[in-house]
Amino acid sequence: MSDEEGQTCYTIEVVLGDDTESNVSVSDSSSEDEDLLYPDDTEDTRDLDYVPPPSSSDDEDEDCESPLTSFPRPPPTRRKTKARRHRCSPPVDLQTSQSTQTEPSASSATSQWKKARCSTLVDVQPSQSPQPGPSAPTPTSQQEKARCSTPEDVHPSLSPQSGSSTATPTSQRKRARSPGSSTPSRKSSRKRRLTFAENGDGDGDKWQDREEEDIKPTPLRFMPAQKPGPTFDTSTAWSPLSLFQLFFSASVVKTIIENTNANAAKRKEAGLKFKWEELTVKDFYTFLAIIVYTGLVSVHHRADYWRQQWPYNFSFPKEKMSRDRFEAILWSLHLSDPKEDVENEKKRNTANYDRLFKIKPLYNEMVSACKANFQPYQNLSIDERMVASKARISMKQYVKNKPTKWGYKLFVLADSSIGYTWNFNVYTDKTESPMVHSLSYTAVMNLMVFPLLGSGYTLYTDHSYTSPTLFTDLSKKNIGCCGTIKKHHNGFPQTETNDLPKKAERGDIRWMRNGKLLFVKWMDTREVSMCSTVHRSYSGQTVKRRVKEAGVWKFKSIPVPDCVLDYNKHMGGVDLSDALIGFYSVRRKTMKWYKSFFFHFMDIAVVNSFLLHTELFKFRKDSTLKKPLSQKIFREHLVKNMMEFAGASVETPPRPRTTCMPLFYDNGEGRARKHCKKCQNDGISRVKTAVYCRKCNVPLCLSSKKNCFQLWHDGKKDRL
Repeated sequence: MSDEEGQTCYTIEVVLGDDTESNVSVSDSSSEDEDLLYPDDTEDTRDLDYVPPPSSSDDEDEDCESPLTSFPRPPPTRRKTKARRHRCSPPVDLQTSQSTQTEPSASSATSQWKKARCSTLVDVQPSQSPQPGPSAPTPTSQQEKARCSTPEDVHPSLSPQSGSSTATPTSQRKRARSPGSSTPSRKSSRKRRLTFAENGDGDGDKWQDREEEDIKPTPLRFMPAQKPGPTFDTSTAWSPLSLFQLFFSASVVKTIIENTNANAAKRKEAGLKFKWEELTVKDFYTFLAIIVYTGLVSVHHRADYWRQQWPYNFSFPKEKMSRDRFEAILWSLHLSDPKEDVENEKKRNTANYDRLFKIKPLYNEMVSACKANFQPYQNLSIDERMVASKARISMKQYVKNKPTKWGYKLFVLADSSIGYTWNFNVYTDKTESPMVHSLSYTAVMNLMVFPLLGSGYTLYTDHSYTSPTLFTDLSKKNIGCCGTIKKHHNGFPQTETNDLPKKAERGDIRWMRNGKLLFVKWMDTREVSMCSTVHRSYSGQTVKRRVKEAGVWKFKSIPVPDCVLDYNKHMGGVDLSDALIGFYSVRRKTMKWYKSFFFHFMDIAVVNSFLLHTELFKFRKDSTLKKPLSQKIFREHLVKNMMEFAGASVETPPRPRTTCMPLFYDNGEGRARKHCKKCQNDGISRVKTAVYCRKCNVPLCLSSKKNCFQLWHDGKKDRL
C-alpha cells in the first residue's frame, strides 16, 4: 500500500507466551490518553471507515512496517508482550481476528498492556491456528482495517501467555530506523493537515461549478453621511464661475497672489532683469481665463496666441493681456511662501522635511473642497492617475500599463456614476512612518474618509489594491468591495481540486466562498479572477461574445458571474474622470514640478465644476436650458465669466512704494551700530555705522567724510 493511503503507525514490542494460538486485537482510541489493547472478543463499536489526513514519509513514519495479508506464525518460545508508546499521527484501529483458542485469563492479561499508535491504513488478515512448522499461516475470509505508514512487514502476532493471569515482559523487538530519520512531531502533522486543506481534500475546500447553488449575501444598508449629490443650495442659480470658485476660493486666490508677488520681489532682489508689476485679482483672473482658453484652442507655441499674422490673429488674449505680462506672471507663479520654503529646505534629508510643501496651500484646499461640495452615490472606485512629467525628481514614477507612463502618481477615489473626483493623494515614494500594512492597503484606507462618507458603499478596485485582508476590514465597517485579484495573491485559494482546466471553454465558472469572501474564476478570452463581498457566484446572467464556429463568426451568449458585470459597470469612475480631463486639459510643459500640479488642480476644478453643473440640472429645472451644457460650452462660458469678473473687480489700492531713505538703528537704549556693507565689499573690515537704507535694509556709512550710502545705490543702478 502506498504512502498516500497510510495514516498512523504502531510500535509494538511483542513477547509471546506458550499459547501462540491465542490472538488479541490492537485498538487506538479516539483520545491520545486512552489507547488500549483489548482481547479480540471485546465488541468494537467504533467507525472503521474513519480515514485521517494523508501524510508523507519524508521526515516521519519512515520506520513503520509494511502490511502483510497475514501474520506469520511466531516461534514456539515462551515470550511476553510489551507495547511501547510512540508519537504518531491521528489514532486509528488495528484489529485482528478472534482467537481460535479462548483463555479465561486473556481479558485480564490484556488489560495491563500499554497503548500503541499507528498511521497508515492497511488490510490485515489474521491467521488461523498455526500448524507446527515454518509455513505461512492461511488467511481467513474476514479482513479488518489497520493503520501503518510505510510499507514494511508487521511480523509477530500478539498472544497472551496461556494458562497464566498476567503477562510479564521478558524481551523486546526493536525496529531498524533509517539513517537520518527523526521521531515524528506534532508540527509536521500540522503541516500535513494544512497541505491537506490547501489541496482541497476536505469539505468545502474545492472549486464549485456554476450549477452548484451559492448563498445570497445580505444587501448592504446604504446610509451616507449626507444626501447623495451636491451638498450646497441647489435651488439657486449657479454660473460656471461660481461653481469654479467653490474650488478656487477667494482665500486661495489671495494666498497665491501674495506668494507670487513675494516670489517676484525675491527674483528682483536676486538681480534678475524682467518687468514686473504687482499682481492683482483682476490680473490673476485674466491669467486663469487665458489658461482655460488654451485648453480650448491649441497651438504649437504659446507665443502664437499673441501673433497678429494669419491664421494666428486671435483677438483674445492679446486684447486683454500682453504676452510679456502673461509670461512674467507664469514665471513668477508661486503657491507657497518663499520665506517658508527656505525654512523647509533647511530640513532636507530629515524626517521633518515636507516634499509637497510648495503645493500644500492649493493642494489642501482642493482636497477639502472636493469632499465638501459633493456626496458620492453608492458605488465608488479607486485607481491611479498619472500627471505627465519627465522632470528629474524622485517623486516621478513609471507605470508601464498607463497611457501616461512617466509622471507623478496620484491615488484617486472617484464616484463611479459621474466620475467626480472626491478625494486624492499625491504619492511621494516615501512614508513618514513605517506602514503596518501594504502600500495599496494604506492608500485605500487613507482615501476612504468614513465619517464624511457614511456606510453601505460598494468599492471597486483593480488587482493592484484588491486583497482579502482589505476586503475583510472594509466589510467590518459595512463597506462592500469587489475587484480583480491576482491568482497568486496571499489569501487566494491555491487548491486545484475541480479547478478550471487548461483548455476551458469560454464561459466556464469556478467559485469558492470563505465566509463573506467570494472568489471567482471565469474564462473569457483569458482567465479572470475576482474577489467580492457583495455578490453571489452566478445568477444566470449572460453576455454576448463574438466567437468563430465552423469557420463562421457569430455572436454567442455565454454565462458570466455577477461580480464581473458589476465590475465592468462601476470600475470606470477614475477612468471617466481622466477622460474628461484629457479632452480639454490645460497642462503645459514647464520647468517647475509644482507648476505641473497647479495645472492639474486647475483641470480637477474645472471638471468637477462641470459635473456639479450636470447634477444641478437634475435638481433645478432651468427654463432657459433644455439640457445641461457640454463640457466645451461650459468652458467657453467659464472663460467669459472670468473676464467679466476681472473687469468688474475692484482694484485694490497699490501699496505705497518704499524709497531708499537712510534711517538710524534704534534698539531702545541707544543707537546700535553694524558693519557697513559697502566697506565689507571693498575689503575694509571693522567699519561700523548706525545708518541703514529702509528699502534695501543694508547698513551703510553716511557722514560728512564718507558717503557709502550714495556709492552703494549708484552701483546698484549700474548693476540693474
